[in-house]
Amino acid sequence: MKNGGGTADSPVLDVSGLEMHFGGVAALQGVCHQVEGNIIQAVIGPNGAGKTTLFNCISGTLVPSAGRISFFGREIGGLAPHRIAEAGIARTFQHVALFRKMSVLENVMVGRHPRTRFGFFASGLRVPGMRSEEKRIRSKALEYLDLVGLAGSADLEAGTLPLGKQKILEIARALATEPRMVMLDEPAGGLNMKETEALGELIESIRRLGITVMLVEHDMNLIMDISDRILVLNHGRVLASGTPGEIKENSVVIEAYLGCE
Repeated sequence: MKNGGGTADSPVLDVSGLEMHFGGVAALQGVCHQVEGNIIQAVIGPNGAGKTTLFNCISGTLVPSAGRISFFGREIGGLAPHRIAEAGIARTFQHVALFRKMSVLENVMVGRHPRTRFGFFASGLRVPGMRSEEKRIRSKALEYLDLVGLAGSADLEAGTLPLGKQKILEIARALATEPRMVMLDEPAGGLNMKETEALGELIESIRRLGITVMLVEHDMNLIMDISDRILVLNHGRVLASGTPGEIKENSVVIEAYLGCE
């Protein structure tokens, strides 16, 4: 299940001069940043800083107004989301986006689509080889459910799970695409302390698989505990970048975001 995430000192993602404008509002202004391989890269900042906009540009949900985004040396800025997924980037969203009436297992099986040989049309026609591939998809989906601790809930409707488990299910579905980098947008939102601790352990286990993790999160205890690097955005610009220790001691960051205390 291990994926090639690059070496510890090799940038896998290179964002250069990224701009995103909505009418007269500049959500991102000249953002430049490199993400190294096999690390947990956090992105923090006040509300409206541009964190989710950055994620949306990288994952293809938005087409940047200007700038370049390259992943393992390949230009991906402006590609459709499914093409970016095929390139090896998966993501979750602030608000859970599951197929609520489908089973937990079926939700993860959907995540296998970028790595399958047959499309939905072929599935409907039952072309030769489709049945064996379905078995492989099911088997791999069960592996990812086991990884995140949801194997015992495989047959339940996704919508019946509590919020914490729904967020973990989204991570399992993202992992099912076999990404080289996974982007988690506020995964701890709405979780209690115990669930947040388990989430941190899961994120660290994902990194140990060789998958680079980008993480937008407001829980600063979680960020400081698990992150290797932190990027701070403010008003669409890069305010600072460094290790958790460096960011914690950065007076500009403290004034703009963490609070003067």
